[in-house]
Amino acid sequence: MSDEPREPEPMPAATQPGQPAGVPVMPGPPPLSAAERVRIAARRRGESDYIFSYWSALGWTILTLGIYGFYVFYQLVRRTRDHNARRLELLDAATTVAWEQAGRQGLQQELAPSFERAAGHVAVLRQMIRDFREPVIWLVLAIVARGIAEIVAFVLLDQDLIKHDRAEASVEHELSLIYGRLGQQLPAPDQGRVKGPDNYVGRIVAAIFSLGIYMFWWFTTRCRSRTSTSPATGPRRKSW
Repeated sequence: MSDEPREPEPMPAATQPGQPAGVPVMPGPPPLSAAERVRIAARRRGESDYIFSYWSALGWTILTLGIYGFYVFYQLVRRTRDHNARRLELLDAATTVAWEQAGRQGLQQELAPSFERAAGHVAVLRQMIRDFREPVIWLVLAIVARGIAEIVAFVLLDQDLIKHDRAEASVEHELSLIYGRLGQQLPAPDQGRVKGPDNYVGRIVAAIFSLGIYMFWWFTTRCRSRTSTSPATGPRRKSW
């Protein structure tokens, strides 16, 4: 054994589970900035806010003896899920951008109450993402229990719309105040766009006594779109 000092051995390269030792870990893509997240979410609007042509959908449903209606039903559930996820990403990123700007201008402490209120409303939107709204499963339920599953889904989608719009409008209101203080004037949200709940019992009774014919009208309330304004993206056409 030699008493001469030895060169320290190099530390092994970091490895990931299932990766052979000695293979260096490839660096992943850099995290997106909040501003880039806003731009990406805004560009994805066409993916999530698909708008149906009701009469075309109705015509194809009749011609295919109701089969095309399953596709429409699937898209209605998917559209709500994807729209909610995209708007959550956009509003969360827009809030982060505002917080960063407030830090650069020394206004974080002054605007903290508005940011806290906005965070609370964003938390409501985030919780909605965890709700059971998987379109494939709902499609299977509609095929197995047609009529019943669709009625249940329509009631849940309407309740989602009300809850989502209330939280979204509240976030937009706080962001309008925050960005105004930061020197960027944004339009105030349209509080009138938040609808009230439908008369669910009346709709269900009408669907039963009309032998399902009323369901065609109920589809129109799911397929049609309306216009609202978002401080984060400007005027937008909103579809449910």
